[in-house]
Amino acid sequence: MNSEADGKLVSALVRGVSILGCFSNKRQELSGKELMDLTGLPKPTLFRLTDTLCELGLLRYSERLSKFVPGIGLLNLSSPVLARMHLRQFARPQMMELANHIGGQIQIGVGAGRTLVLVELANGMDNKVFTPQIGVGMSLSRTATGRAYLLCLPEAEREAYLAELAEREPERAVQLRERLADAREDLATHGFCRSHGDLHREIQSIAVPLSQPIDGERWVIAASVPTYNPKSRELESDVGPRLISLVRSMEGVLGASSLY
Repeated sequence: MNSEADGKLVSALVRGVSILGCFSNKRQELSGKELMDLTGLPKPTLFRLTDTLCELGLLRYSERLSKFVPGIGLLNLSSPVLARMHLRQFARPQMMELANHIGGQIQIGVGAGRTLVLVELANGMDNKVFTPQIGVGMSLSRTATGRAYLLCLPEAEREAYLAELAEREPERAVQLRERLADAREDLATHGFCRSHGDLHREIQSIAVPLSQPIDGERWVIAASVPTYNPKSRELESDVGPRLISLVRSMEGVLGASSLY
């Protein structure tokens, strides 16, 4: 973060948000010591901020666990974000129909900057593989959705992300560049990006981005099927064309109204 940006930010708010950002699906409970290690905040500052967050209902201290946990108030903050995405409601019945047809899962990921989040999910009746939670962050590098999203970003923004990744994880950055090249070719040839067990070995996925951002946010629709499912061998002939049709239907609604 540069000095100009620092001058525009309220430091106490930034620190408070950094505390909330320590929690994830994999880190649901954190002690004060763990929060200090993750944020780098001194103990007096950390506990002054956690007291405030607890008072606001955004954080809660569990006596049973002797740890902090996310507060119910966070749900109140996330609800308006999901509610304004009316396109989810339009797409949901078609997503469910397609999920049942392929015996898999249909997802909507929405991203801005370097944040990509799962905002809608349809799980087919015969699908028994991992089901993520709405609101979970999605990998930019290890999913078809993430790579489709990266290809939608302006080149300068994508290259900045790759350069930072190269500093932290050189080998992963090289692999991602190779995967992005494949994803770009898949988009041009088939109309979708693909992932063969990158994140979960037993799952194959394809992803199609909406052609234009919506209010600055980029949407990607993905279909996932277990490797043992016969449909995993029909990505190009059946699943892909149906997913593309779903995306074009969503784009048609956007073109006909202000639905979002």
